[in-house]
Amino acid sequence: MQLLDIGTYFTSEQAADSASSVGSELDDDAVRDLYAYPADLGRPWIRTNFVASIDGSVTANGKSAGLGTPADARLFGILRELCDAVLVGAGTARAENYGGVSLTAEVKARRVANGLSPIPTIVVVTASGSIRADSRLVTDTEVQPVVLTSAAADSSKVAALRSAGATVIEVSGESVSTEDIVETLGDLGFHRVLCEGGPGLFGQLASDGAADDLCLTISPMLVAGDAGRISHSAGGSETPMQRAHVLADADGTLLTRWVRRP
Repeated sequence: MQLLDIGTYFTSEQAADSASSVGSELDDDAVRDLYAYPADLGRPWIRTNFVASIDGSVTANGKSAGLGTPADARLFGILRELCDAVLVGAGTARAENYGGVSLTAEVKARRVANGLSPIPTIVVVTASGSIRADSRLVTDTEVQPVVLTSAAADSSKVAALRSAGATVIEVSGESVSTEDIVETLGDLGFHRVLCEGGPGLFGQLASDGAADDLCLTISPMLVAGDAGRISHSAGGSETPMQRAHVLADADGTLLTRWVRRP
């Protein structure tokens, strides 16, 4: 797999000195530099990662994994390596059969050397508390998840999750607002946040001005059908973004990164 930089337009402070020239092949260190979070964050920076087909489908055969390519898988691992927490909606966690983040000893050591915990925490957003206590999120993980739910959540499900070891945080009201999400992430010390969807959670964050960074992989595939797009929300919103860079693999995969304009 040959990953080429075909256009770096804006780089983080950390990557500025090592940004690759157009057309150069990138090793993993160069990719880490391009995707480094801003330095000295005083609040949660929410980055979202999605893959979509050329014609805009967010799934193939019902799952995002159906659109995956080697380049996308490589980036997926690097993005998880760089974050404090993986933020995900309960629907996506169920559909994709999420477990805890699994990293090699080498990656854990590199994270610790960079001031991070050995493994990022999964933070699940579910107003109803609809996460099974015997799901892989709870049973197949080295770090127990944080479940962010509402006062309207099923009390028996909340109790079962707590008994199984999950940290359950309940907010007031019948829904989990963007303000609740950002405040909770900040209180937990999670400033480098990787949101992995789904479209409803991303749409909420985007509509409320909390989507700082979008990493969008364009898979070289046409899907057609009636699959959804990467963001859904009750109302439309406009958030101007600027290109950070575009990377390309020989198989046609494009890895794009977009950062919210100041």
